[in-house]
Parts: sequence; C-alpha cells; structure tokens
Amino acid sequence: MNISGNTIFIPGSTSGIGLALALALQARGNTVIVGGRRAELLEQIAARHPGIGTVQIDTTDAASIASAAKQVLAGYPDLNVLVTMAGVMHIEDWRRPASFLTTAESTITTNVLGPIRLIAAFVEHLQAQSDATIMTVSSGLAFTPLKVTPSYNASKAAIHLLSESVRLQFADTSVKILELEPPSVRTALLPGQEDNEHAMPLDEFIAEVVSLIETQPDAREIQVERVKYLRYGEARGDYEQVVETLNHSDPHGE
Repeated sequence: MNISGNTIFIPGSTSGIGLALALALQARGNTVIVGGRRAELLEQIAARHPGIGTVQIDTTDAASIASAAKQVLAGYPDLNVLVTMAGVMHIEDWRRPASFLTTAESTITTNVLGPIRLIAAFVEHLQAQSDATIMTVSSGLAFTPLKVTPSYNASKAAIHLLSESVRLQFADTSVKILELEPPSVRTALLPGQEDNEHAMPLDEFIAEVVSLIETQPDAREIQVERVKYLRYGEARGDYEQVVETLNHSDPHGE
C-alpha cells in the first residue's frame, strides 16, 4: 500500500485506533472517509477536521453496509483502499452462559461478519482499480489468547486466516490484502484500557504503523515491534511463557 495518493474508507473510525489512523493518513496526502453509527460524532469529526469525509454506517447491519457502500462509491469514485476497522471486545466468563452468549454473538457479528460484508460490498469496485488495498484488522490476540476475552480472540484469529486465504485468491489481481495486527493499545475498547500501563500509547502505535506502511509498501502484515512478542511465540518456542506473561500482566483478569 502506498502511503499517499489514496482514497480510503475506514468504517468504525469515530474514535480510538480508527480515528487516529484516519487523521494520520489524511495528513500524509490521502482522501479519507470515516464511517460510524452516531451522526453527532461524525458531525463533530467533520467540523474539527476539515477535509475528512463522513458516512453513517452500522457494520452489524447488512442493509446499512450496502447503503453506505453506495453512498461512498457515489461520492468517492476513486476509492481504492478499504480498512475494515470496526470491532468490539467484551470480557466473558465461559463457565456461565449468561456471561458470554450475547456478547459472543455480538462480537462475531461485528468482528467477523462485519468485515466480510464490507469486503463483499466493495470488492468489485476495488478490483476495477489499478492499485487497491483491503486492510483487515486482527490483533496480537489472534496468536496468543487473553483469558478474559475468548470471543474477541477467536474473532481476530478468524480475521487473520481469512486475510491469509483471501490474499491467495487476489494474488493475480490489482488488490492487495494488508493485515494490521495491533498489540494492546491505550483506547476505550475495554473499560480502563486507556490507562493501562501495559498497553502501547495510541500516538506511538499510529506513528509506527504509518512508518511501516511508508517503508514497507509491499508488506502483507503491519506489525509494530510490540506485537511480535505475541505474534511469534509458537515460532520462537516460548508460546506457553508468552500466554502466562500476557495473562499475568492483564489488569482485567480475575
């Protein structure tokens, strides 16, 4: 993916990693459209950040995705990058069905079905572009499980293998599949996460991501240094230690 000159749609980007990435990419000379459910947040973003496009979208709703896709493509026919950013994370106790069934269903709908539906809505348009990218968003937890978030871990593992598989199908096309693999980052994804001293500061994460995109335009995975501990535990042979260290340091644990 080139660092500049793109037209980029990032649904699920009214806060956290999504919004920070949108602003950083706009600053690098890209046309950026952010998407989110709340109209008032979108209005605030448009007012505070001139030049940012906004589209209302609920990535848990197939009809909303289809409607938003039509709006984006009508307003931005040069769109060549889709970032499937929207995601949710819940603490669950799988020993008690009341603690996990509803959140598990919500997590899979948002984190797995959402990206699948987004790709389906834009893929024909992207294939018609001379240079296009679909950026998926997995997690270090796709490779090392956090005890308290089973559904989130599983959803991100699914996104990783989906990215690997779809990349094979697009090998001879103009569409690149780029997987962003965040570590724990200081956002509001979980209560207390913004103040988690073990998490990576958001501005540092975004700066490193942008640098990696710029210096590695042909990369298949965007991995900041801090995620590699989780990403490569099995390859290094210290997976059990990585699992223990991750869960011992987690402030959301029991």
